[in-house]
Amino acid sequence: MQLDPGTREVLERFGFDLARLTASAAALARGDDLRAANYTRGVLEPLRPRELLPLAASGGQMRSGLYDNGLKAIQKGWVGAVILAGGMATRFGGVVKANQVVAGGRSFLECKLADLENVARAAGAPIPVWIMTSFATDAAIREVAAARSSELTPITCAPQFVSLRLTPEGELFRDAAGALSPYAPGHGDLTFALLRAGAIAKFRGAGGRHLFVSNVDNLAATLDPAVIGAHMFYGKPMTAEQVRKAPGDQGGGPTRLDGKAQIVEGFRFPPSFDQSQIEVFNTNTFTVDARAIDRDFPLPYYYVEKQVDGRPAVQFERLVGELSAHMPVQFLEVERAERFLPVKDPEDLGARRPALEALLKARQMIG
Repeated sequence: MQLDPGTREVLERFGFDLARLTASAAALARGDDLRAANYTRGVLEPLRPRELLPLAASGGQMRSGLYDNGLKAIQKGWVGAVILAGGMATRFGGVVKANQVVAGGRSFLECKLADLENVARAAGAPIPVWIMTSFATDAAIREVAAARSSELTPITCAPQFVSLRLTPEGELFRDAAGALSPYAPGHGDLTFALLRAGAIAKFRGAGGRHLFVSNVDNLAATLDPAVIGAHMFYGKPMTAEQVRKAPGDQGGGPTRLDGKAQIVEGFRFPPSFDQSQIEVFNTNTFTVDARAIDRDFPLPYYYVEKQVDGRPAVQFERLVGELSAHMPVQFLEVERAERFLPVKDPEDLGARRPALEALLKARQMIG
């Protein structure tokens, strides 16, 4: 494969899998229907009782008990945090989303880190933080991480992997300037990136047990000790936060596939399946046991078609929610206003800024 020096350096540094790219290109060249291959195979059913349970209401005795137990876990050094901040840095005009100012002069990432600092200070114990970056976001995020890392919240970056876009016919895609087109293959890289960075071994070696995982653009998903307490109380290796669907919600949800409760992304449902049977929406916020993810998983890659420079480009992505197919999962229903306020693009940010400012001030993430 003929590569320019800049592309070769990026691929070598961020874990390029040539064998996988070659296999994907061959499948496209054969004319395999990879879009149809995204659909689930098997029997889909709604969840059964107790597979989806609510987080106890704020102010109640149950919530107070969960909070106390979660706080004790943090004080014992059992809890770490992971912030998903990879991707392609394209939605905010070339500014890495994590570093986009949201409110009070602070960026998404600075707000997330302020929350973790507040919790660590209240607990009187450190909370180690790992940020999953990508080739497109790593350098900018490392600058913030270096400035904000402290004894209370030591920060380490764990870059995700990289691949090259293809044409629908299986050739290497080139942009308008004739250059190859790298991309980050999805947040399903998470556990692989943590393993590659040595993060899980380090965390477990220091006595760590539970990792709280959230998107950098969902500032409502703070490290609430009550959520950690609920994760420990229900005893599953994975807890996945869900909210009631609202009009326009698009994405995955908890479903039973061939008898196994798991997250199924929206594009994977076959046209014959009535998605209205699923009343909640996956927020991509999880708490996982470090021991359970200390291994490789056979996560599939899915066909995704993008428009790049006005032409179709194909990439293959894996999804972190697919971990739920490989371990028992407790689905936890949380209040949308409390735990789910994502921002995908500048239009979202403009519309949600008042709500974000109120939330960030209430949780002391901005002044």
